[in-house]
Amino acid sequence: MPSIAEASDRNRGWSPARRRSTESCRCSRVSGSHSTASTTADAVAALDLAARARVHLPVRVLFARRPDHRIERAQGHPAGDRIPPSGPGGVRRQGDLVFADAVLARLLRFRAHCRHARRRRRGGAAGPQPRAAHQSRRRVRVLPLVHRGGCNRPPCSATLLAVRPEETQATEPPSLSFGASTAKQARPELLRAIGRWSLTGLVLNSIIGSGIFGLPSVVAGLLGRAGIHAYFIAALGIGVIMGCFAEVASQFRESGGPYVYARAAFGRLMGIQMGWLAWLVRLTASAAAANLFTVYVAEFWPQVKEPLPRAAVLTILVGILAALNYRGVARGAQFSSAFAVAKLVPLAVFIAVGVFFVGQAGPGVPVATTAGGWLEAILVLIFAFGGFEAAMMPMAEAKDPRRDAPFALFMGLLICALVYTLVQWVVQGVLPSPAGTDRPLAAAARQFLGPPGAVLLTLGALISLYGYLGGQTLNAPRLTYAFADREDFPAFLATVHPRFRTPHVSIVAFALLVWALAMLGNFRWNVTLSAVARLFTYGLVCGALLVLRRKQPEAAAFRLPFGTALAVLGIAFSLALMSRMGRSELLILLATAAVALLNWSWARRRVSDTSSRSPY
Repeated sequence: MPSIAEASDRNRGWSPARRRSTESCRCSRVSGSHSTASTTADAVAALDLAARARVHLPVRVLFARRPDHRIERAQGHPAGDRIPPSGPGGVRRQGDLVFADAVLARLLRFRAHCRHARRRRRGGAAGPQPRAAHQSRRRVRVLPLVHRGGCNRPPCSATLLAVRPEETQATEPPSLSFGASTAKQARPELLRAIGRWSLTGLVLNSIIGSGIFGLPSVVAGLLGRAGIHAYFIAALGIGVIMGCFAEVASQFRESGGPYVYARAAFGRLMGIQMGWLAWLVRLTASAAAANLFTVYVAEFWPQVKEPLPRAAVLTILVGILAALNYRGVARGAQFSSAFAVAKLVPLAVFIAVGVFFVGQAGPGVPVATTAGGWLEAILVLIFAFGGFEAAMMPMAEAKDPRRDAPFALFMGLLICALVYTLVQWVVQGVLPSPAGTDRPLAAAARQFLGPPGAVLLTLGALISLYGYLGGQTLNAPRLTYAFADREDFPAFLATVHPRFRTPHVSIVAFALLVWALAMLGNFRWNVTLSAVARLFTYGLVCGALLVLRRKQPEAAAFRLPFGTALAVLGIAFSLALMSRMGRSELLILLATAAVALLNWSWARRRVSDTSSRSPY
C-alpha cells in the first residue's frame, strides 16, 4: 500500500527527485523537552489527501513560543475551531487540538514552505522582502493525527496558522477568511524601504512647494513688519496638530494616512469622506504644480507656452516620476530625499547672502493691523505649513512607522519654520514694500545678487515644484491602494507588482490623471479645495486621537504629552479657522460628502454581495 506522501506525489505529478529536493529542507522546533524534525512536504501531502477525501483532520499544536500569542485562524468558518482553547482568554497552548478541513488544507498548500523557498522568494531583483505588517517570525507547529500505517515517516509537522504577539494597536486585524481574502493573502506585499530621513524628505517635499516664493508678500500685505510674528503663532498651532498626527500615525502600519485614521476611529463612511477629500487635493495640487512648472520653464524657453511643446514637457515631467516610483519605492524615496535637499539649497543661499543686506530697505510703509488681518495671515501660514499629512500615506512601506512618523513630522516642522521665518525676515529687510510684488524672493535676490539672483530663485522654484510633484507621485497612489485594499475602491487598484513591490496600477492611474488635468489648465479652485480638506483633516485627526485613546488605551505607539488637552486645542484651532470659510468651501464639502456617500453605499453592497456568494 503506497504511503500518503507517495499517493500525493502521483496526484501532483512530482518526481522522486523533486521530493528528495523538498525533503532536504528540514524544519526543527522544540516542544517542551522534545525536538521535532520533519519535512513540510509530508504535512502538505497528508492534508492534501484529507482535502480530496473531504474529511476533517485533527491537528495538534506542538509549539508556541510564548503564551501571549494568539492564532490567526479562519474566522466564522464552522470547521475552523471545534475544540475550545485551554489557555485563559482564548489563548492556544501547547497540546491544544484544532481541526484542519479541506479549505484550510488548500490554504496550507501556499502558506507552507521550506527554508530554501523562503530564501528564494525574498531574493531576486527586488532585494530582501520583509514580512507584512500582520505577519510574524513566530509560527504554530501542527501535527496531523493520521493512522500510523498511512505515513511511513515520523510525525510530520507544518506551518498552518500564523501567530503574532497580542499588540494593542489601532490597526484593523488581518482577516484570515476565504474567497477574495485568500487571494489577498497570496498576492505580493509592499516593501518596507522608507527610512527615517527618507520620510522626513517626504514631509519637506509635501510642505515646501512653490508657495514660499510668493508667501512673504501676502503676509507683509496683511501685517506689515509684524508679519514675522505670525510665523511663530502659526508654527505653534500647526505643531499642536502635528503632535496629534504623530500619535495617531504611530499606531498604524498600513498605507492610507488620514483615511485609515478616520476609518478606524469613526467608521467606514467618515473614512471614505476623509479619503476622497485627501485624494482630490493631492490630485489637483499635483496637476497645478505640473502646470506651474511649465510657467517657470517659459522664462527660459518661451515656446513652451505653445500646445505641442507644453504637452511634451508635461509628458516627460510626469512620465519620469511615474517610472521611478513604478520600479520601486526605494527609488522614489531616494528621488524625494535628493530633491528635498536640492530645494533647500537656493533658499539657504538666499538667506546666507541676504542677511548682510537686511536693513537697507528702511522702515517701510506702515500697515494697520486688525484681528481679522491676523486671523487671515495665520490661516495663510497654516496652509503654507500644511501638506505634511500626505507623507503619512505610505506607512506600509516605512521601516519603523511608530518611531519614524513622529521624528519626520517634528523635524520637518522645525526645518520649515526656520526657513520660512528667515526668508520673511530677509525679504522685509531688503524690500521697502514687499506687498507690492508678486515674486518677493526674486525681487529681493535681484537687489543683492543682481540678475543671477533672480535666475537662481527661478531655478529654485523649478526644483521645489518638481520635488513636490515627486513626493505626491509616491504618496497619493498609496491612498487609492488603501481604498482598494479595504474594498472601498475596485480591487485592481490594490494590485502589487510581483517584482518591484509597488502599487503599480494606482501609480499609473494617478500619473495619467495628473497629466490629463495639467493639460486642461486652470486650478484657481484648487486653493478652495485645499482649504476645506486641510481644515477638515486637521480637526478630524485631532478628534481621532481622543477616540483611539479610549478604544486603545494601551496602544504601542508614540504618546503625546498632554495629548487630550492638545487634541481639544487642535479641534478649537481648526474650528476657528473654519469660521473664515465661505459659501464655495461649504459647497465643495457637501459635494464631496455626496460622492463619499455613494462610494460608501457601493462598497457596502459589494461586500454584502461577495459574502452572499461565498460558499463558506
